[in-house]
Amino acid sequence: MLPHNTVVVVADGHSASIFRNVARHGIELVQMETVTPASLSDPATMPVLDEISPRDEEEAGFAAQLTRHLNKMVLKHKMEDVAIIADPSSLGVMRKHYHKELQLRLRKEVAKTLTNSDIPAIQNALA
Repeated sequence: MLPHNTVVVVADGHSASIFRNVARHGIELVQMETVTPASLSDPATMPVLDEISPRDEEEAGFAAQLTRHLNKMVLKHKMEDVAIIADPSSLGVMRKHYHKELQLRLRKEVAKTLTNSDIPAIQNALA
């Protein structure tokens, strides 16, 4: 069971949707924002990744930038609890960049590609 106001991040290597659980009991997600590489892009903070294809590098770079965005949200007290749903590759990259505070607030991780899914499918994956 996810606590009320949990931030739910649904991501892949190209984009992420950020939801908030508005239900007091159970799960009822409301979308807050969509994050894309362009909305996070800061060339100075782009990670350097060796020995991978340009496409994989782009996807891993987005996952790392997204995680930094989530770390900032936690450190600025913009979320108390978080659940992350991401494709296995992106989730692996994200885990390497979790801040300790984000790790403490992480309520659930789901290694699944659900970025093009509807809200009921996302809610079912969290149930």
